[in-house]
Amino acid sequence: MSGGPPRRRGLSPQERAALLGRMNAPSAAPASTSARDFSTLPASREVAAVRNLSRQTGISSPYFHSHEGIAGAHTRIAGREMINFSSYNYLGLNGDARIHAAATAAIARYGVSASASRYVSGERPVHAALEAALARHHGVEDAVAMVSGHATNVTTIGHLVGPSDLILHDALIHNSAAEGMRLSGARRMAFPHNDAAAAGAVLAAERGRHNRALILIEGHYSMDGTVPELAAFVALARKHDAWLMVDEAHSLGVLGPTGRGIAEAQGVDPREVDIWMGTLSKALASTGGYIAGSHALVDMLRHTAPGFVYSVGLPPPLAAAAEAALGLIAAEPWRVTKLQANARRFRDQARAAGFDAGQSTGFGIVPIVLGDSYTAMRVADRLVAAGINVQPICFPVVPEGQARLRFFLSSEHSEADLDRTIEALRAAAREAA
Repeated sequence: MSGGPPRRRGLSPQERAALLGRMNAPSAAPASTSARDFSTLPASREVAAVRNLSRQTGISSPYFHSHEGIAGAHTRIAGREMINFSSYNYLGLNGDARIHAAATAAIARYGVSASASRYVSGERPVHAALEAALARHHGVEDAVAMVSGHATNVTTIGHLVGPSDLILHDALIHNSAAEGMRLSGARRMAFPHNDAAAAGAVLAAERGRHNRALILIEGHYSMDGTVPELAAFVALARKHDAWLMVDEAHSLGVLGPTGRGIAEAQGVDPREVDIWMGTLSKALASTGGYIAGSHALVDMLRHTAPGFVYSVGLPPPLAAAAEAALGLIAAEPWRVTKLQANARRFRDQARAAGFDAGQSTGFGIVPIVLGDSYTAMRVADRLVAAGINVQPICFPVVPEGQARLRFFLSSEHSEADLDRTIEALRAAAREAA
């Protein structure tokens, strides 16, 4: 038997309680009083608190892991092959040779950059081709593609509504929408997650006090894997003369038999939604964002939205890659079927093993809610040691007590990958207890 002190499995209950108390307490202001010192900013103190947590627990930072190749169902980090659940490569199309060929052909013809705002001299034929494909995919009249998914929400919401208007949004809406709301100056009111009845009560009480109203929801919520009842929100929008905007960032290629999103999944006419928003960086293996809807909406944004007019155009190879990915999703619906089967299998196995998978619908995102932030970080750290890459989501991103691991499934994960991960998760949870 080897000598030395016994190996500690983790913190004692008292140590863990003290640590969590320090994490949740407001960070003390640095000694510096200079207004020019960036370390005095609240955001800087949050970063310092996370680093301090890593030092106190001996858990390495789970952030900024460098992937040494294509990050699909498997990846290579620091020279190690790992099962990967931290990428949005839902359909395994990032790395597909046909998409690479489309991007390469666009580079050869147009170069890497659009070199200017599309409004002035950055327009290329691949932009129009992508937008036509996006409009067909959603079953609406038109679409406009922008250079960033986050910026698409910021500029669209910030441009459509103003101080005399009302924005009613799901409590779990994405940061990009929250930033757009803040920019707009409109009155902002949240309703409990996926609660259409509560949203209706707010609209009934408040709609008459405002000029225009915008209802903001997501098709597939990235933190919980949940899905709203789209028809109920369509009915609310029509009843109260409001716009309905649906963020499909994690829905495109994931929901519906052929990956057309929540409208297809729930049998709703997509033209009943006023504004479809989506990103090109998830299932479409590219980068950027888009708005799809009526000709009137899209034409107005093309000519006046600051994030489009005053921003460089989407790089041609990225536009070509996204268009090619849309074609492959339509031609190979088995990818969507396999993704959904993998997500359901993983969710159901996790629940059978005693884990809390929240209200995940089992389409592409499965959270494993572990409780406190320390436990989530420790379990993630042990999974990395076991060759599995998954990100912990901790306070303050989620409330303390709701810290979790967030698994993004892929059509490329094998049943063996999922089985191995569940067993590793069991072992990691035991060690962190």
